[in-house]
Amino acid sequence: MSTRTDRPARSQRRAGREEAGRRRGPVDPRLWKYSASARGYLVLTVVLSAVNVAMVIVSAVLIGTILAGVITSDRRTVAEWRTDLILLAIAVAVRVLVAWLHARYTHRAANRVVSELEVEVLRAAVRMPPRELDPRRDEIATVLTRGVRALAPYLTGYVPALILAATLTPATFVVILFQDVTSAMIVVVTLPLIPVFMILIGLLTRGKSEQTLAALTRLSGQLLDLIAGLPTLRALGREHGPAARIRELGDAHRKTTMSSLRVAFLSSMVLELLATLSVALIAVSIGLRLVFGDMDLEPGIVALILAPEVYLPLRVVGAQFHAAEDGLAAATRAFGVLDRSPRREESGTVVVDASGAVVELAGLTVRSRSGTAPNRLNARCAPGEVTVLTGANGSGKSTALQTVLGLTSPDDGSVRVGGVDVAELDPAQWWAQIAWLPQHPVIVPGTLAENLALVGDVDLESDVLQQACRATGFDSVLLELPRRWDTMVGAGGLGLSLGQRQRLALTRLLVSPRPVLLLDEPTAHLDDDTERTVLTSLRELARAGRTVVVVGHRPSVLAIGDRVIEVEALKEGDATHES
Repeated sequence: MSTRTDRPARSQRRAGREEAGRRRGPVDPRLWKYSASARGYLVLTVVLSAVNVAMVIVSAVLIGTILAGVITSDRRTVAEWRTDLILLAIAVAVRVLVAWLHARYTHRAANRVVSELEVEVLRAAVRMPPRELDPRRDEIATVLTRGVRALAPYLTGYVPALILAATLTPATFVVILFQDVTSAMIVVVTLPLIPVFMILIGLLTRGKSEQTLAALTRLSGQLLDLIAGLPTLRALGREHGPAARIRELGDAHRKTTMSSLRVAFLSSMVLELLATLSVALIAVSIGLRLVFGDMDLEPGIVALILAPEVYLPLRVVGAQFHAAEDGLAAATRAFGVLDRSPRREESGTVVVDASGAVVELAGLTVRSRSGTAPNRLNARCAPGEVTVLTGANGSGKSTALQTVLGLTSPDDGSVRVGGVDVAELDPAQWWAQIAWLPQHPVIVPGTLAENLALVGDVDLESDVLQQACRATGFDSVLLELPRRWDTMVGAGGLGLSLGQRQRLALTRLLVSPRPVLLLDEPTAHLDDDTERTVLTSLRELARAGRTVVVVGHRPSVLAIGDRVIEVEALKEGDATHES
């Protein structure tokens, strides 16, 4: 059970390291590419940060002017400082308003960005060819359910701090330089220490966020596999077998998470200590020079007020660094899915009636990992006939069905329906005419009746449904279920055995009124008697004018074929077909 999950996990870690290597800078530009809300949020944050910087400087200058004036001048009453106090109150009020606006809209914007990325990743996953999607499904599931959510603290904390570091720090430094050169020199010496320590911490924590996400992906994949296979494991008396492996994965995830937290606390303490000592140096310098009369009071107060503001953005950046790492690790995974997803051109709009239409595969070739599968496949699938595609494992039989569906684009050759290329067809209209049974039937969470209705409305009391249930053996399954068609099943058919899922999917296909039936290994997990009745039902549907295409290799399946077509693959660099 662990083999299937661990192998993709290793490839996911390699892909994550490659993506991280390609990522440049603390902000991935692909974030603005794939999310319109992210661009709007960036503009809003820059504007609010600029206003905040201006108010910080105005407030510091006014406070220095007022305090120094009260002590050193004859202006002692509130009335004499009315204008300065009003300006100070306005500056403080504007700063509070900016903080309120940022707090109000930043979380909304972050949620919109996360939602947009989730939708984009989901759309990209839908566009992926099934062969590419299957090994990455655990990764995509983790990104969609947990991973991208890590972008929220990155957007609400790290990005604003980064913008402040690019605006507030240089602006306040310039003001300090004009007010007190000595304090500015202390800033010049101490300020670079914070980025240096941030870089050192970054080198220490490199890959930790990616490791945490990879551990979570492995754990999620193993748990999903365990839950899906629990009925079979219980039947075999092995329900406790995977417990040790799940415990190991849980411990690995806990250790990587706690390691990241330890480093986060350590780095925050180091950065806070550096910033505090730096501000203390400036304060001591100003205090000593004021005592000995080497500087005026007003510039000393302004420099002292602005000194913490110089270090504040970098301190916040350091504190938010780990949120950024987690967020960017998740975003990198999401962008990896988006970048690898084929950008389909505008879908076709041609409408064709599949009733009576011939499905033709002409020289169909699809590239695989090791060559082409299928390779130059020619087939004519006519209404009223059963066409059987057979061949060795890996020859491209399932891929051929996916090209008929339009889920996979051929690298050479074509698939035509009634003389029209599948790529030119309106996908929704074409899929509405196909009943497809893949190797792993689609069972959605809900009742059995709702799963049956995926092919259209079905009368649960109809003779057609009763006959289909008898043909597939699903009638005996219903007798064991007290709620019959109202029985709830979980994701992937949780609550049904593998054979029961196959029978349900076959029943759904047999009652479908759609003119084209595509079946991939339909009799897998069936006993001999049920296999015979199912194959007989498929022949009857074909004789009624349906186009039936079956993938199989059992002699019983080959026997019902009006046309039996050998599907072959060609290995890379091999002149002979794969047998």
